[in-house]
Amino acid sequence: MENEKEQLAKPLPEAGRPSSTSDPKEDGVPVSEDPVAGAPGAVSLETSPAYEKLKEERAELYDRLLRKQAELENLRKRAQREKQEYRQFANEALIRDLLPILDGFERALKQRAPGVPETFYQGMELIYRQLSEALARAGLEPIETVGRLFDPHYHQAVETVEDASRRDQEIVEEMQRGYMLNHRLLRPAIVKVAVKVKGGDRK
Repeated sequence: MENEKEQLAKPLPEAGRPSSTSDPKEDGVPVSEDPVAGAPGAVSLETSPAYEKLKEERAELYDRLLRKQAELENLRKRAQREKQEYRQFANEALIRDLLPILDGFERALKQRAPGVPETFYQGMELIYRQLSEALARAGLEPIETVGRLFDPHYHQAVETVEDASRRDQEIVEEMQRGYMLNHRLLRPAIVKVAVKVKGGDRK
């Protein structure tokens, strides 16, 4: 009976108290979370040949993507430029056909008949000005001639005159007006050009 009482008198182990089994963490022994990584002879993913091949393929695809984007941007710019040029020069044939009408107005306004009322010429001047302004809005602009030096890119010389008071190759008269359409030559100006006097100055 006394032995049984002594056994009952011994304190019972508290619930939740860790057992006497040692904890590897407390003992200072590192525990590997990845058994494969700690295994001898394991190969790192970043240094594997498959990973290097994937990196090369990714770089190649990225380079091809950049090239395609650049080609697409160039194509878009070219299409926009062609569309703009088409808009600028779509009316070129029509404007070219209207140039003789402008020439007719200019000749009629320069050579006025004495018996014609002034109001008639005033009406012609109004129509001529309206037509010129409409064509100017479409990009038509006259080429400057008199007083300028002859330029074969914009002028067509049909006659030369010896004039000591003028510079050599200076335009002295405009025979027919030339025009530019949106900064491109539409029709050269027909002019008369001064040249140096042969044999020295004449008195």
